[in-house]
Amino acid sequence: MNSPEQPLPTFDEVLLCTPQTSTEQVGLFLRRCLIPCQGGNKIYTMLYADELSYDVSKRAEELFQHLQCYNSSYRLIILCNCEGENSYLPSAFSHYKVHMIPQRSRAEIQQYLQHHFRVPQPSDSAAAVFKEHMCVGIVSSKRAGMGK
Repeated sequence: MNSPEQPLPTFDEVLLCTPQTSTEQVGLFLRRCLIPCQGGNKIYTMLYADELSYDVSKRAEELFQHLQCYNSSYRLIILCNCEGENSYLPSAFSHYKVHMIPQRSRAEIQQYLQHHFRVPQPSDSAAAVFKEHMCVGIVSSKRAGMGK
């Protein structure tokens, strides 16, 4: 985010974890992160790692320990909910823990995201229904079940 021209993460750099995330999915992700290849400057991120089941987390840690020797310059970020920091994977990696404080203001982050999520004006895209031709949007309501 140092420059508006820096791209957003690609699909292979992010793993959104849920309780249904399989050992195979986590294994493929860790292999992409830890086995050196041509595109070596990527930053890999596991989101909601605290959501993984105990078995998947245990195997992920074992695989990480095994693959870590192949690449000493990997870039891996594991994000979890602070309420779930006592689950297996965040606990296993707790000695690497870093409390993050955003380095950019909220306005700068929003401007960066708007730059990347804006669809060109003349296109016939569903983005026309969102504010400022964004290709993503959040629809919310204070009242549940109101047809969102």
